[in-house]
Amino acid sequence: MIDYIIIGLLLVLIVLAIISLFKNINEAHITERLGKLEVNMVKELATFKDDLTKNLNQDFTKLNEQVERRLLAINEQVNQRLDQNFEKTNQTFTAVVERLSKIDEAQKKIATLSTDIVSLQSILTDKKSRGIYGEVNLKHILANVFGEANDKLYRLQYTLPNGTIADSVLFAPEPLGMIVIDSKFPLEHYQLMVSKDLSKPEREQAAKLFKIDVKHHIDAISSKYIIPEVTSDQAIMFLPAEAIFAEINAYHQDIIDYAYRKRVFIASPTTLLSTLTVIQMIIKNMERDKYTSIIHEELNKLGLEFSRYKERWDKLSKSIQTVNRDVENVSITTDKITKKFDAINKVELNTLDYQEGNKD
Repeated sequence: MIDYIIIGLLLVLIVLAIISLFKNINEAHITERLGKLEVNMVKELATFKDDLTKNLNQDFTKLNEQVERRLLAINEQVNQRLDQNFEKTNQTFTAVVERLSKIDEAQKKIATLSTDIVSLQSILTDKKSRGIYGEVNLKHILANVFGEANDKLYRLQYTLPNGTIADSVLFAPEPLGMIVIDSKFPLEHYQLMVSKDLSKPEREQAAKLFKIDVKHHIDAISSKYIIPEVTSDQAIMFLPAEAIFAEINAYHQDIIDYAYRKRVFIASPTTLLSTLTVIQMIIKNMERDKYTSIIHEELNKLGLEFSRYKERWDKLSKSIQTVNRDVENVSITTDKITKKFDAINKVELNTLDYQEGNKD
């Protein structure tokens, strides 16, 4: 029994020794494996680090190149936009300078015009100067409508049979006849009437005197320039100032009625131009109608001559047809005679041949 126990203890000790031996062997192997694993991991980490660094450098280089290209493109666009904006700014600046120069010129012209207006006002204060101004204005209107020096349609400074000299006369077609156009320029009392520096009673007094002036001109034109069986039964008073004409038509109907009773028609440069243009169209239409009647008359004459020509041609055609028939008949007779001569010639030849045959 004790032997078995000792053998069991020996076996246990042997087993424990074997286990301890295996344990030492496994620990050494594991330690070795762990060392190798650590070395491999260090190598792999170093390789991974190198690869990662390389990839990062490559990516950074590509990113840097892309950023540089993008910055260059943006820089070009910015420069282009700046150039365009500078060009537009220069154009705008040039246009502004040109406009400023034009404004400066306009201001100079305005200053000159103001001086001219003052000079014109000083000239128009004289009655004789105003009369010359109205006559010149009237001359320009007539020349623009009818042409320079068209004596067939109008004349300037025309002397009438009663000895008076009209500024101009217009040779209008019948039933109007010769119309006298005289220039009047009632300025003094008109300026006082519309002046804001005067009081209301003074302006009203000036308005009364203005009406008297205009009616006096109407009376003079009606008595001097409307001559029975010489001129038309109406005349035209030409006002070279549109403002005066507008004042009369807007606020002085009594003057318009008075002029109408006196057979005097008041005209401004605009209305006179329109009136003369209408008269010019009437004259052209009358001339056209006159030439139309002449053409119609000549066509009628040509129609008569053509009728005579047709009659003569018909007679000649009949004669030609008769001669043609005679020629045809003569031709037929000629053919018959020719055929007979041919037959006679053939007969003679046959007879001669017969006689020669008999001699043989």
